[in-house]
Amino acid sequence: MTYNASGRQVNSSGAPVLPPVIKIIALASFAAALSQRALDPVLPHVADDLLVTVAVAAGLSSALAFTFAIVQPVLGAAADMFGKARLMIVCLVLLGIASILGAMTTNYSLLLATRVLAGIGAGGVFPVTLSLTSDLVGPQLRQVALSRVMAGAMTGTVLGSTAAGVIGDVFGWRGVLVILGGVAILASIAVAIGFKGAAIIAPAGKADFGKLARGYKVIFRNPNTLIVYSAVFIEGCCILGLFPFISSFLFDGGVTSLSIAGIVIACFALGGLLYTATVSRMLARLGINGMMIWGGILIAIQVAATAFGPHWQIQALSLLIMGWGFYMLHGSLQIFSTELSQEARASAMSLHACCFFLGQSVGPIAYGFGLAHAGKVPTLLISAALVFALGFFSARFLKQRKPADAGN
Repeated sequence: MTYNASGRQVNSSGAPVLPPVIKIIALASFAAALSQRALDPVLPHVADDLLVTVAVAAGLSSALAFTFAIVQPVLGAAADMFGKARLMIVCLVLLGIASILGAMTTNYSLLLATRVLAGIGAGGVFPVTLSLTSDLVGPQLRQVALSRVMAGAMTGTVLGSTAAGVIGDVFGWRGVLVILGGVAILASIAVAIGFKGAAIIAPAGKADFGKLARGYKVIFRNPNTLIVYSAVFIEGCCILGLFPFISSFLFDGGVTSLSIAGIVIACFALGGLLYTATVSRMLARLGINGMMIWGGILIAIQVAATAFGPHWQIQALSLLIMGWGFYMLHGSLQIFSTELSQEARASAMSLHACCFFLGQSVGPIAYGFGLAHAGKVPTLLISAALVFALGFFSARFLKQRKPADAGN
């Protein structure tokens, strides 16, 4: 393999190529994603078994997302100082153990506690995979490389949601947690073997808290920081916050099969895979601003369509289109986050994930309040309007800027 002056891998003609290790990083994101939304298709059964309402059971998703969010500053700093790959492996093990423990709980409070632990485990995987990918791939191919890593997460979400519905019909919601938790532990072993001997598994060096503080200063001096972090918070709230209610909407429409609920939810991730297959062509045609605008438009239309309770087949198609639009918008926002700082990229991406998952933790609560007090149609139409405006706002105010700590 040939390398250029900056250490990036290139082909015989000097054009940059994606390093093979991206496949291992994608595997880590796949394993973490399997369990993150595993309970969404089976929430009605969790609620019945533990004698709580569906709205209360949706708090399990909020607990994982909130924990994922608040641990990000710590985990991002740990990744920058002690090594990204090693942190991913440890957190995959934690995610698997927490899921298995959740299957053994006998009341809602204990299950909630295990989802908090799962949130810590998941929190050390996905955002770190993004920062590690950004370290290894230059700006020219970075959005394509990130789309490959996101494809791993999206495939995990597809299989996680779909498998959760099927497993839930056969073994119940406890079986879902045991099986997917076991997969996370096995994946941690596979990733450890894949990274064995790789230079990037080694710690970055001696802990330097002064360097960490300087990194945060660089991040928050960047004019894009407040805009991009606010944007991903709204994304998490308005888009991902809707997901715990999808299965109950289907139940209200007479569709009680957990397998169908899992398939419908999984279509969102299938839309993400469609994005992965088309991102190079769309980026060349629309540019990053056009991607954000059209992503927001596609999402808004589908959220509005969900408000009117379409048949499950139409809902599945709608979520597929929503997923395509979501990753058009979110993938573009990720690019801006990777360029907030070069030396503290893991911290920047962890703060990005923090804001995104804080939105996901607030979203179910906001939707629950809106559904209870305003009704389904007004609540979802307001959410659709916010996302529609978000695409235009992001395209208008986010500007390509070189990180202040980037070398010449």
